[in-house]
Amino acid sequence: MRYRAASSILLALYFLIIPSLSPAVCRVQACASESSGSTEIERLLRTQQDAWNRHDLEGFMAGYWNSPHLTFFSGATEHDGWQATLDRYRAVYASPGHEMGKLEFAGLRIEMLGADAAFVRGVWRLTMPDGKTPHGLFTLVFRRFPQGWRIVHDHTSSAE
Repeated sequence: MRYRAASSILLALYFLIIPSLSPAVCRVQACASESSGSTEIERLLRTQQDAWNRHDLEGFMAGYWNSPHLTFFSGATEHDGWQATLDRYRAVYASPGHEMGKLEFAGLRIEMLGADAAFVRGVWRLTMPDGKTPHGLFTLVFRRFPQGWRIVHDHTSSAE
């Protein structure tokens, strides 16, 4: 009788505990996926920073979704599409009389919103040849595409 009671308790525990472990395993896998996503996104941002510092705007823009649906907000202006965003960067930083400076991203906070989306906040700082240091904050939304992570929305503000 004691054997049957002990067996029943063990069997009940088996059916109660094992299913509750399954979500824990999934959470661990999700954490690994999120960690991988965060690492890939940070690598993309460092690649953008390096491209900017080589004065390679096209290389910098490779981190953005090449789509007319890309959105870029700066100040009180919205630019829709990859080409409009590139044109804005060219006008502000690569046209005659303008300098690109040396770009640094700092304070990156990458928050995974799922396996294929992320929210990133950070600080940007340019060091210009004349010693000026324009700087500000940015918020990015990333999506994972077959070709990798890309920025689908960029909201950048400048300190005044």
